[in-house]
Amino acid sequence: MSRFSANLGFLWTELPLSDAIRAAKAAGFAAVELHWPYDTPAQDVRAALDETGLPVLALNTRRGDVAAGEYGVFALVGREDEALAAISQSIAYAGVIGAGAIHVMAGNANGAEARETFVRNLKVACEMARGHDLTILIEPLNGFDAPNYFLRDTAQAEQIIHELNAPNLRLMFDCYHVGRTESQVGAQLERLMPIIGHIQFASVPDRGAPDQGEVDYKVIFKQIDALGWDRPLGAEYKPLGLTGESLNWMTTLG
Repeated sequence: MSRFSANLGFLWTELPLSDAIRAAKAAGFAAVELHWPYDTPAQDVRAALDETGLPVLALNTRRGDVAAGEYGVFALVGREDEALAAISQSIAYAGVIGAGAIHVMAGNANGAEARETFVRNLKVACEMARGHDLTILIEPLNGFDAPNYFLRDTAQAEQIIHELNAPNLRLMFDCYHVGRTESQVGAQLERLMPIIGHIQFASVPDRGAPDQGEVDYKVIFKQIDALGWDRPLGAEYKPLGLTGESLNWMTTLG
């Protein structure tokens, strides 16, 4: 059985979401994860999931004003009502499709007031999600791709997770972002494993398929196994061409 989850925010983007789910199943993935599926009716996604038998690991909260370059609203001062609407929407959608986790997107912000806002909104999100048996994930993004994003590294995210001490708050550990920002992906995985809720990967530094680049995923995947991780790993990479032509790594690294 495959050990991988297809992130349909990057893979099979040329297809309608329901067909992308079917393509992931045909390619041998064990699960899928979504970015912002809200333009597709949740019942249509549910039907494709039922047809394929694939679980959904996670989806993201809405970005906010995409045209303005927003990347979430949870750390944005004065946007608390939008943050509440975003988590409410994600919980409702996750409930229909059976998703297990929601990635709460902090947004482009910095400073003490932004931190206070993020922590306050995140606490509300955790409390709301807990009643639906959902995990809340937070993810640092590297400064090359997202230079103004509030969560900049794993140490910052770790501090907030320990501060809130919510039982359903976990770290989204993306090997690509960690590799770009902090290096030493293997050492960070081992250190942070107790608070990790999901693991994603792509090549470093170009975010392509994982059988290239600076990070040796044969080594990383073996380490993840040795650490006792038994859930699907999220393939969140950008294919150079059609997704189906980029999947040799599933054999060579799997």
